[in-house]
Amino acid sequence: MSARNSAFQSKRFLAQAVTSTTPKIHDQAKPSSYKVVVVGGGSAGLSVASTLAETLGNKSVAVVEPSDVHYYQPLWTFVGSGLKSFDESKMAMSEVMPEKAQWIKDSVASFNPTKNTVVLANGESISYDYLVVAAGIQVNWGKIKNLPETLGKNGVTSNYSAQSVQKTDEFIKAFKGGNALFTMPSTPIKCAGAPQKIMYLAEEQWRKAGIRDQTKINYFTGLGKIFAIDKYANELLKICKARNLNINYFTDLAEIRPDSREAVFNVLAGEAKGTTLTLPYDFLHVTPPMGAPDFIKASPLSNADGWVDIDKETLRHNKFNNIYALGDCSSLPTSKTAAAITAQSAVLKNNLLGDIFGESKEVAKYDGYTSCPLVTGSDKLILAEFSGYSGQPQETFPFDQSKERFSTYFLTKEIIPDIYWRAMIKGTWDGPAKYRKFFGSA
Repeated sequence: MSARNSAFQSKRFLAQAVTSTTPKIHDQAKPSSYKVVVVGGGSAGLSVASTLAETLGNKSVAVVEPSDVHYYQPLWTFVGSGLKSFDESKMAMSEVMPEKAQWIKDSVASFNPTKNTVVLANGESISYDYLVVAAGIQVNWGKIKNLPETLGKNGVTSNYSAQSVQKTDEFIKAFKGGNALFTMPSTPIKCAGAPQKIMYLAEEQWRKAGIRDQTKINYFTGLGKIFAIDKYANELLKICKARNLNINYFTDLAEIRPDSREAVFNVLAGEAKGTTLTLPYDFLHVTPPMGAPDFIKASPLSNADGWVDIDKETLRHNKFNNIYALGDCSSLPTSKTAAAITAQSAVLKNNLLGDIFGESKEVAKYDGYTSCPLVTGSDKLILAEFSGYSGQPQETFPFDQSKERFSTYFLTKEIIPDIYWRAMIKGTWDGPAKYRKFFGSA
């Protein structure tokens, strides 16, 4: 057992001496006050809540989450390409919720940090000593004209929706040639590599089906680079050139015209800035614009851009000392990925438990670590690992991870999902930092 886990266990026994030991039942009468309230039952919320509930004891931690189902969304690239089943990406929320936490099956309407309360959508208020905000990112389907009513029909799909991800696989297999468009918005998104991963997998299928010569593939990104880190971007550009994939920068999907099967893009830079570009499509994979959740943007917790305003190293709120945040809803200036959350959750739990138990131990600091497994085929992958703060690679293995490999593909497709279900959301996986030290990569 690590020193860190030993510390958690010691704290758990201390906490259980002063808290209720009544077994937790999710639908039993709920108290209105908790030591810690966690907003969000996604990967970030559960990775924190699991450890805190085990450490602090029954009913000390509440998780506010309205959903019935928990999804492991990184798997949807494989679902959308027919390499994994949709059922492998989901579990009932009741099955993944920490046993010793109180599940409040509702959503948050507002925060009142000066009174240490959260107001739920049903009008009830709950109070906290400490608050952890892990509410994820908001997907803004309606910001692309006609997208909500067109999604999942006539070749228009997205791997970012539980309702349409299986349609991606269906439409790829039904495609007979023509114009295939893949989009990436100019806004921050979760898993920024996913918009292009499905392009590589679709192209491979169409090549194997013998229709590649009849297919023109275009990737439209609202950004100025194919990937943020040059080491990986350079390799991806080589792949695109070799496979005749056309990359269009600073172009943002604005409208879908389903009757004429056309996509309209806003041009964001260059001589044509301010104009629009209209193209026909036979297959259209859309990555919708995303942003901070509305209830966070409207709250005292947000910064000017709407994200929860926290210190980028300690994850503590910049105004309210008993509030922390992590994951996609936070202001952390790094890529929004599940891998980033593993490192963030370890830092947050260390610092929050230090606050709770009044310890003067060393404050943990997050270094911006994140990772994006860039699937480029049904048996190969570029494993991008880097710091979003420094912009430098932060690789785990003793080989060049910018090269396509089967080993990292197998790791991503078969091993990491198991780590996610068995360890990450149970609070026992802090990311690969210890392996970087073992391999001498740190």
